[in-house]
Amino acid sequence: MTHPTACPRCGLRFNCICHTEPTLGCTVPFLLLTHPNELGKTTNTGQLMTRTLPDCQRLIWDRVNPPQALLEQIADPRYQPWLLFPGDDTTPASPFQAQPGKTPLIIILDATWQEARKMVRRSPWLAALPRLALVPQADSAYALRRNQQPGNLCTCEAGIAVLQELGFAPDADRLQEYFATFIDIFHAEQSGHQKKPPAHNKS
Repeated sequence: MTHPTACPRCGLRFNCICHTEPTLGCTVPFLLLTHPNELGKTTNTGQLMTRTLPDCQRLIWDRVNPPQALLEQIADPRYQPWLLFPGDDTTPASPFQAQPGKTPLIIILDATWQEARKMVRRSPWLAALPRLALVPQADSAYALRRNQQPGNLCTCEAGIAVLQELGFAPDADRLQEYFATFIDIFHAEQSGHQKKPPAHNKS
C-alpha cells in the first residue's frame, strides 16, 4: 500500500492542516531554544509557532557550544530578554513589564520539562536571564506524550500564554485554535487515516 507523501510544510501525511494555519501579527521576537532530542518528533508543538509567528526562530541548544547568535542578541542593549522558566531563590520570576526603548525577546525552552531543567542547570548564561512569570489560565490540553506533569504546558501552550501576557489576545486565540486542530487530528494521523468531519444532524 502506497502512503501519501507528507506535506512539506506541516509534515502531516493524511490530515494536512495548512488551510487552518493563521497568520499572526505579533511583532515581538520569540526564540525557541530546542533540545536536540526534540528534532524530528511529530509531537513537537514548537513548529506551530515557527509557522505562524512572523518573528519566531529556532536554535538548537548545545551544552558545550552555546548558540553565538543568541548570545549576541542577549547582549544587545536594544533587547530585553526574558526566559520563560519557573523562578527560584537565586533568580525569581517576574511579571512582564516593558522597558522603554527596548524590544522584548522571549526565549522559550522547547523541550520536556526534565530536559528544560537540565538545559538551565548546565548553561550558566541561560540560568542568569530574567525569568518571566506566567499564571496559566487553564490546564494543559496536551496529552501526546507519557509522564506529563499537572500544571506543565507544552511549548505552543506556553507561547499562547505569553501572547496573552504581552497583550496580543487575538493572536493568542488564533494560535490556540490552530493548536487545538493539531491535537484533534494527531491520533488519526498516527493511525494512518484521514479524520472524518463531524456528521451534521438534519433538521
